[in-house]
Formats: sequence, structure tokens, C-alpha cells
Amino acid sequence: MQKPLAGLGRRNLVRELTAGVTLLAIAIPLNIGYAQIAGLPATAGLYALIVPTVVYALTVSSRQLVASPDAAAAALVASSIGGLAAAGSADYATLALAQAILCGAMFLLLAVFKLGFLANFLSKPILVGFVGGLALDILVSQIAKMLGVKIDSGGEFVDKVVGLVTGLGTANLLSIAISVAAVAVLLGGRRLLPVVPWALVVLVVATIVVVLADLDDAGVDVLGEVPAGPPALTWPIIDWSMWLALIPSAIALTLVTTAEGLLVSRSYGEKRGYRTNPNRDLFAFGLGNLAAGASGSFAVGSSTSRTAAMDQAGSRTQLPSLVLAVGTLLLLLFGTALLADIPSPAIGAIVGVAILPLLGIRDFARLWRQDRFEFVVGAACFLVTLFIGAIPGILVAFVLALINLAKRAANPAIDVLAAGGEPTDSLLDEAPRGALTAPGVIVVRLAAPLFFANGSVFDDAVKRAVRSAGERAVRHVVIDMEAVTDVDVTGAESFEALLAWLDGEGIELSFSRVRPDARARLTELGLLGDRRVFDTNRAALAALAGTAAPPATRKED
Repeated sequence: MQKPLAGLGRRNLVRELTAGVTLLAIAIPLNIGYAQIAGLPATAGLYALIVPTVVYALTVSSRQLVASPDAAAAALVASSIGGLAAAGSADYATLALAQAILCGAMFLLLAVFKLGFLANFLSKPILVGFVGGLALDILVSQIAKMLGVKIDSGGEFVDKVVGLVTGLGTANLLSIAISVAAVAVLLGGRRLLPVVPWALVVLVVATIVVVLADLDDAGVDVLGEVPAGPPALTWPIIDWSMWLALIPSAIALTLVTTAEGLLVSRSYGEKRGYRTNPNRDLFAFGLGNLAAGASGSFAVGSSTSRTAAMDQAGSRTQLPSLVLAVGTLLLLLFGTALLADIPSPAIGAIVGVAILPLLGIRDFARLWRQDRFEFVVGAACFLVTLFIGAIPGILVAFVLALINLAKRAANPAIDVLAAGGEPTDSLLDEAPRGALTAPGVIVVRLAAPLFFANGSVFDDAVKRAVRSAGERAVRHVVIDMEAVTDVDVTGAESFEALLAWLDGEGIELSFSRVRPDARARLTELGLLGDRRVFDTNRAALAALAGTAAPPATRKED
């Protein structure tokens, strides 16, 4: 088992501490913004950086993955709890705690029963569409904040857009000026000096300007008073009906975090040459979310952007996360007065710029070029998430993932092999060329398990191969089973129908390169019988090519 802070030594101590200061500068303004997106006080975002961060950093297998609430999680919290309680109310905050605890329990179950593979159903198009829909919904709220326009941030997307458009006449020119300057600094600074924490620079400078010029009296919204003190241990007390109502959103949060978190963890582990343990990472997410629910925060996930920032800063341990926790605690103890005058337009600009990449514009363009069906999957998930809701979006995503899986499974590669083993004829083409592997012999390769989705397809494909070659020219059909890992009952029934047809045509069926587990399955289903099984295709051809001539007459199909 990997020790906490693995990889830390004297040589990299200073670098890791410096990276921790950078992470502190990045995380504080973003978490304040994410808490506002979630409909929670700023302290909820800051509390997430203390106990949950420490618990996660000391238990995770990844040396670099940063755990924190992110924009997508915050939007999902707002959209799922907004219909159950009024944003900003005590009941709303209590539901957010309960939701985090449910997420923690689900992560622990995934870890204990090793069910992390379920997140594999969230394919790239689904994640792009789901996160993109949430990001656009967030962006409308942040644009309103940047313009100084009041809208219902917990409402539906269409209502937000209508509120923004109709409220443009009430926009505050000073808020717009702060926002434009903030966006210019964030985008320009990132290109010129990417190592500088420009989000912190924007917050500090904007706050100083607001204080010196009394811009809050001129209509510029500010964050307001932030309660001082460390997070207190708590536990949500709600009815069982509310616990049940939170389960769908907790499932969605858990699955999205699992898919993204495990992918990022594995990729950085491979990139930097250390091992990661997916189940231990899920366990760490579980403990982190339980800690979040018990310390006044909300659901914690993985932060891809902050993990990338730490990697660029040279960090290879979890020490920066511990520095972040200590720094945030000191801020809550002694520096909350510094937060009260932070202008909301600056926070909106920081969050807006941070979520722009989440819109997935480049990803959608790539999907359009590479696979139109997967583009449709992503677009459908995007639209449902945006216009109907996050939970329906994730449900539609799973349905589309299953449709996509079935579509691909129902059309596996089925080829006639040449004597040398390479494909000569795809049997899924409209007009196969009628190739023989050798005189009187066709070797057919199925590159998938034989099951209910492709059994009839395989049956039809083999018949087409025999007919296109000329039924009188074919004496033997050999099924190359190297890629067939399993056969289900429905696939076996289709296979039996094929066997009956081949027997009626006087064609002998043999198998080659059968896996041990597949051979046992064929025997169990009664498909093997006394049919010949060859170790290689070459052995099959040597034994079958040039054998007895076909019968003089055959049945017509």
C-alpha cells in the first residue's frame, strides 16, 4: 500500500511547498465562485478545502490528483437541490450536506465491490455533452453577474436567458468595466506568464479598486461578510423522503466524478511513472465526501484544471493539497475581513473563464469529424442536460451509451480470411466478393463474442459467404474463434440454425483457434459435438483443402 505523501523528499520539498501556495491562490477564488453557483455561502466552498482535502490527500493512491468541488458538480448540486429547497436557505444547505454524504457512501460501495467499471458507460461524447450542458447553464449566470444584472440563478436555462436579456437595461457600467478588465487580464496573463496565479491577482486588484473608490455604493455587488472560524462538525437531519429524493443526483455526481477522476488519476500516473489503484482512489473520494458532508461543505470531485496546474508547477506529491488546507484554515481564522469586499463581477469573470473549456466546442468539432453518431450522442446529452435537467441528461446519456454499445456489438467485424491469414472479404459489405480461403474451404473470422445482438448477423454473414463463393465450390467452413470469448444462449440458437443449414447443404463445419473458456462454453451448449477443432488456420487448411469433392446435388435454400 502506497504511503501518504509518497514521492516527497528533501530535493523536492521547496518545490512542493511553492506549488501548494500556487494551488491556494488558484483554489480560493474558484471555490468561492463554485459555492455561489451551487447556491451556497462562500464558506461552503472554503470548507471543502480543509477537512475533505486533508482526508483525500492522505488516502488516495494518486500523487497528483486534486480533489475539490468543480463547476460541473456545483451546477449539478444547484439543479438537483433547487427544486427541493430555496437557494441560500438553511434547508438548502442541509440538503447539500446530505447529498455529499450519499455520494461518499456510493463511492465507498464502488470501492468495496470494485464497481468502478460502471463509470466506463460514460463515454467521451456523453461526458462532453453532459459537462458542456452544465457549463453553458453556469455561463449564463456568470455573464449576468459580470453585467450586474439580477436573475434567478437557480432557475431553468430558458428562464435565465430570458431574465438576462430582459434585464440588460439594468446593467451596471462599473460592473461591466470590472468584468472586461478581469477577463482581459485572465486571458492575456495566461498567455504571457502562465505560472502567475492571475485569478488571485484579479481578485486582489479588483477588491482594492472597489474599496478605494467605494464602488459598492455605486451599484457594484460584493461578496459580503464571510463568517470567520474553522468548519464545525455537523450532520444533516432530514426526512427519509428527502434522502430518497437526493439519490438520483448523488448517483449522477458519483458516476461523473468516477469517470473523470479515475481517468485523470491513471493518465498522470502513467505520465509520471507511478502506480495508481482505482479502488483506493474511489475509497478516498468516499471518505472525502463524507468529510465534506460532515464539515459544512458540498460534494467533492476531481479537479482536472488544478491537477494540470500542479503538474505544470512540478508537483509530484499530495503536499500542495495539505498546504492548501492549512492556508485556507488560516484565512478563515484571521483573514475573512479581506473577502467581504470582493466584487461579484470579478468572481463571475474568474468562474466564466475557468468554465469556457468545459463547453467542449473543440471536442464537439472533433466528434463531428470522427464519428457522426457519437456526435449525436454528445449533442443529445448536451441539449437534454441544458433544457430539461442534469438528472434526465445523465439518464439519456446512459440510454444512448447502451444504444451505441448495442449498435457496435450488432455489427462486428466478420471476414473471410486468405490462406495467409489476412482478411480478403468483409461479410458486412452489401456485395461480398465471393472469396475462398483455399479450394473448397472458407475460413470465417468473427471478431466479437457471439451473443443476442449479433447472432443472426453472423448466421446471415456465413450464408452470404457460402452463396457468394458458389455453394457447389464450398465443402468446408472453418470458424476462426480466436476473438470469440463467449457465446450466450441466443447466439447459440442462431448458431444451431446455421449448423442445420450447412448440414443441409452438405458442408462440413470445423473450428480453429478456440479459446479454452470458449471451448468449454461450446461444449456446454452442445455446439461442438464431434466437429473438428484445429489449433491454427494453417492446420485446418492443410487438413481440409483438396479433400473429397462436393456432392452432386444440394438442397436449395
